[in-house]
This record gives sequence, structure tokens and C-alpha cells, in this order.
Amino acid sequence: MVDLPGLFRARSGDQTLEEATVVSAMVQNYAKRPRSIILAVVSAKNDFALQEITEVARKLDPNGTRTLGLITKPDTLDAGSDSEAAYVKLAQNKDVRFRLGWHVLKNRDYEMRGASSTERDASEAEFFRQGIWAAIDVEHVGVASLRPRLSNVLRDQILQQLPSLLRDITSEIVDCDAQLQRLGTPRATVDDQRRYFFQVSREYTLLMQATVDGEYSHQFFGSAKSDEGSRRRLRARVQNILDNFAEDMRVHGQNRVLLDEMPEDEEIGVCGRYILRSDYIEEVKSLMKKSRGRELSGTFNPMIISELFKEQCKPWKGLVDKVREHVLHAIDEVTNAIVTHVAAKNTVPGILSILRNARTNSIRDLDAKFQTLLEPHLNGHPITYNHYMTDNVQKAQERRRTQELEQAFRDLVGAENFKKGKKVALYPHDMFTKLKRRTEVGMQLYAGQLATDYMEAYYKVGHLITGNGSRN
Repeated sequence: MVDLPGLFRARSGDQTLEEATVVSAMVQNYAKRPRSIILAVVSAKNDFALQEITEVARKLDPNGTRTLGLITKPDTLDAGSDSEAAYVKLAQNKDVRFRLGWHVLKNRDYEMRGASSTERDASEAEFFRQGIWAAIDVEHVGVASLRPRLSNVLRDQILQQLPSLLRDITSEIVDCDAQLQRLGTPRATVDDQRRYFFQVSREYTLLMQATVDGEYSHQFFGSAKSDEGSRRRLRARVQNILDNFAEDMRVHGQNRVLLDEMPEDEEIGVCGRYILRSDYIEEVKSLMKKSRGRELSGTFNPMIISELFKEQCKPWKGLVDKVREHVLHAIDEVTNAIVTHVAAKNTVPGILSILRNARTNSIRDLDAKFQTLLEPHLNGHPITYNHYMTDNVQKAQERRRTQELEQAFRDLVGAENFKKGKKVALYPHDMFTKLKRRTEVGMQLYAGQLATDYMEAYYKVGHLITGNGSRN
């Protein structure tokens, strides 16, 4: 049993406001523990609503399962008063309800300060046989019934908490054994210390190699279903980060998204990232005029593809920086977990400090690899021998010719007659002449369309190379 100081708010000659804060923190620290039984003592000399302890008890034990209320000094209340009736109601657990209920005690008053315990108990029993207090259950009044009541409460609490207490003790024993194992043999000499660090280094290397290789059989990795276990699986985390990176590249990698027609979605309409293909081709035609070299009319300067591609790749740097930070964060977390697992607690900060210093070179190497990955696309001249690019250009041209031919037929026979199942009479020569006239394309427009096709096709190739390169 811990007899804590009483809560108070006002400053007095012997108590300061700072001490009130300390007392409040101390009381809450003990009362919040789930194994603690709260004996909330209120004095009948003061208004019940002004006594803070019951509010603290209800806050920390909202269901009242481990709180027993205790009312003292009931003899200070005027017989028949509203205050007396309120405290009797409280004692009967009809106001503030606790599962353990309430108990009432009559303390020695000033006149009985020299009375023996026997005399005090007799006076208390006589008091509770009189007036309104006689209506309270005899097991809920007096010190004689409080002793067995507290014993029963303590017994029930022990029976309820003992299994979890044993589990906690067993867990602490396992932790202590693990710490002793990590401490190893005494390290009184330099050679002892070197042997210790060699052992830590060996265990660290084995676990780090295992998590990099995706071998998670060691007990350190625990269960993949747990948050701790999943966060220790470095290869899985990096793979997931790169999957997210590939999706980000697919969705957010293009600086401009070309649409054949603008959807009704207002957010897309006002976003500068989306543009009609026809408007984009006009921009390309304007750029071609400003970049003319020795090319023939109807063709385009090859450097146009490089300029268009670089503009299209602007988001790549930000996406690569994002995946870099996520990978480094995962590495740091796993490194800290492994060192904490294999080393004694007092040596962990020093070992981590050494690893952080070595980490600088690794970050430099990682940045160099990312730079090597991006450099050909952001600053180099577009070049590829991948047939995937020419296939995409041909498919884009075929798709555009199909759309143009379909639109020409639709205009020729009318939208209603173009529907499936309709029969229309046509003169072949007239049809050929009209279709030829409708599908002719200006040289500048054709060159703009072709440059756009090559830019998009080369972007797809570069996008795939960057995504695969990041995994390597």
C-alpha cells in the first residue's frame, strides 16, 4: 500500500504551486498502472464536487473496475442536512459509481485523540447504528469491515493479474538473459574488447547479409505479420519501394500528358499538366521553326526529340530523390534494429556512430548510381537500338491514320449511316477523291505529329530503362 500525498491546488505557507504539480504527477503515475487498486479518499468536511481525486480516478479508471471510494469524517456533517443525504447516496454507490463501491469510516475527533483503538472502534460502530447512516450496508461502514473488504479486493486483483504478471516476469527474464548474452564475457583488456567487437561485427554481417538476400529464417526477423517483423525485412521493403517508384513513374513521370480530347473533369481541365494533343503539336511546330537546321521541309531537326524528351522528363529527378530517401530510411531502420539486437545496450550508440560515418561513402555511391541512371536521359542525346521504339512509332502512326480514315468516312456518309448494319450506295471514284482530299496532311503538321510520336516512343523506352535500372 502506497500512501500518496493529498491533491491540492491553492498555495499555502508550506505548499507551493510547483509542489502541487509534482504531487498531481505522482498520483497519476501510480493510479494509471492497470495493476494498481485506487483507494479514492474524500473528506465529508468538504463539498464532494470540489475534491479532485474522484475525477482523477474516473479519468484513469473509466469503468471503475479497480477503484474503491472511501468517505471519511462523516460525523462532521449536520444530521438531516442535504450534505449528509448526498454523502449517504454516494456511499450507497448511487452517485459516482465504482465497481468496487464505497466505504465509510469515522475517524477519531479532537475529543477522542487519546482514545484506544478499541474505544475508537466502539464509537464508530455506535455512530453507524444511528440516524441515516444505519441505512448503509454494515459491510460498507467501519474499519472492522474495511479490513476483510480490502483483503478480498486485493485477492481478486492478484488472481486476475497473476497470469499476465507471470508472463511479464518471464519476458523480463528472457530480456535479461539476452542482454547478458550480448554483454558476453568481461572486457577488461584491449584484447577482450577486440574479441567482443569482432563477435558483434560477425553477427551484424550475417543478419545484414540475410536481410539483403531476403533470407528471413533467423529469429531476429520474427513474424512477417507483425509490424516489427515486416520492418526488419530490408529486401522486401526495398522491393515495395521500387514497385511504388515504378507506379509513380507511370502516373506522375510525364511533365505533360497528351489527350486526344479533354475530359469533363474540372480538376484535369484546370491542371497545366494535361494538354490536347493538337495543342501540343502546335507547340512542337513552333519549336521546330525556332530550331531549324539543315533538314528538308516536312522533316525535323533530330535535336527536337532531345529537347521535347528533356522537358517531358522533368519530374524524374524529384521521383528519384523521393525513392532515394525512402530506401535510405529503410536501411537506417534495419541497421539500428540489427545493432540493437547483437550489441550490448551501452555499446550501441558508439557502434551506430561508426556506421553512420561509414554511411557517407555509401550514400555517395548511391547518388552516383542514380546520377548515372538519369544522366543519359536528362542531359544526353537520345539514342536507342531498341526496336520497341520504332514499333511504338509505327503503332502511333497506324492509330492516327485509322482515326483520320474513320473520321473521313464518317463525314462522307454521315454519322447516322456510319453505324454498324447500315447500307450506303457509293461511287468508288468519287469516294476515293473525297477521301484523298480529306486525309491529306500539311508537311509541317506531319513533321510535328512525327516528332511527337518519336518523343512519346522514346519516353516509353527511357521509362522502362530507368525503372529496370533502379532495381539493379
